[in-house]
Amino acid sequence: MTNLVRNINTALDSISEHWQPHRLTSINDYDVKVVKIQGEFVWHTHPDTDELFMVISGNLTIQLRDGDVELGPNDVYVVPKGIEHCPKAENEVQALLFEPKGTVNTGDVGGEMTAKLRELG
Repeated sequence: MTNLVRNINTALDSISEHWQPHRLTSINDYDVKVVKIQGEFVWHTHPDTDELFMVISGNLTIQLRDGDVELGPNDVYVVPKGIEHCPKAENEVQALLFEPKGTVNTGDVGGEMTAKLRELG
């Protein structure tokens, strides 16, 4: 990926599908991804890495086995590695994700919601 200036809102405007992260940029061994979220995802873990969610717009619930975490615009939350979680949003959420390169969105469970990482135009 070349060193381009990227606009988060423009990147999000180019995404039409929910739960399909697109790489905005990379830094060292991490990808910065933009994603639109709506509905409920799958319960999963990332055994080897933490996962950072930053909400740009909307309200995101990250369900955890011991209680939910509620995020609104400009909120950031890190799901620690190995912690089972399930994001959900009643209405559309626009968010950034920070994860090591190669992190699969469905973690250890796979399935039909597994996304192939897409590059922005």
